[in-house]
Amino acid sequence: MATRVRLAAVQYQLRALASFAEFQTRCEYFVRVSADYRCDFITFPELFTVELLSSEATMLAPLEAIERLTSYTPKIRELFAELAERYKLNIIAGSHLSRQEEPARIGNNCMVFLRDGTEHCQGKIHPTPNERRTWEVSGANRASPILTDCGPIGVLICYDSEFPELARHLVDQGAQLLFVPFCTDDRQGYLRVRYCAQARAVENQVYVVMAGCVGNLAGVHNMAIHYAQSAVLTPCDYGFARDGIAVEAAPHYETMVMAEVDLDLLAQARSSGTVQNLADRRRDLYQVNFAGSQHL
Repeated sequence: MATRVRLAAVQYQLRALASFAEFQTRCEYFVRVSADYRCDFITFPELFTVELLSSEATMLAPLEAIERLTSYTPKIRELFAELAERYKLNIIAGSHLSRQEEPARIGNNCMVFLRDGTEHCQGKIHPTPNERRTWEVSGANRASPILTDCGPIGVLICYDSEFPELARHLVDQGAQLLFVPFCTDDRQGYLRVRYCAQARAVENQVYVVMAGCVGNLAGVHNMAIHYAQSAVLTPCDYGFARDGIAVEAAPHYETMVMAEVDLDLLAQARSSGTVQNLADRRRDLYQVNFAGSQHL
């Protein structure tokens, strides 16, 4: 298992598309570039597949939009499975809104494709009030690490990063890399995710990768404006990046940022760092019930 891992985060500009083929070309471009730089992971943003609705002749009502997006799901799965296998890259394929049959619900799901094309899925546990109100999204009920050739990873979709017990649940099961695909409309929304992602890196002594959308979709309901500053975040201690930021993008621009991180540094920090957050937890005062409740 690799100890040095190279990470890429796409800051994706939403724009009007003429066809699925154009979307496919854009996605392959970012995957190809990250493979050229020998990255182990590439992360796309939350809800970036909603861009596909821009090819519709008229603006769709929210639930009509869900049905249309659901029809794209097989193509999206096929696209990223093929790209992961062809470029030998682990792909965190942002998130995608779709209607599910089992159980019957509308979900906001992150599909993860490993280098051999194997697919995993992590649903968003905590839909925002806007998602529930606009698209009738309901939350998933399970969060589990995904085993990769670089060790176990966890996915926290946007708002999920603002719940510390969820990240701790994944880290207690071995995750050393947390991926946060996000989609925020304004700076304060972005900063909620950013500050919480940085806190998750510090309190769990892990690396956190954030990838968000910029730009706008004038013809798509509820996707008017976006703010992002994609980044790779680290714990704040000796041996890690100054300020706990391995790399970050400038806001507003489409780009991709990359950083190489050392998993061995996490083990050192946890055992002999200036602070040892995981080891110093007061388990005599509280415990976590992984069925879903926390008792203090």
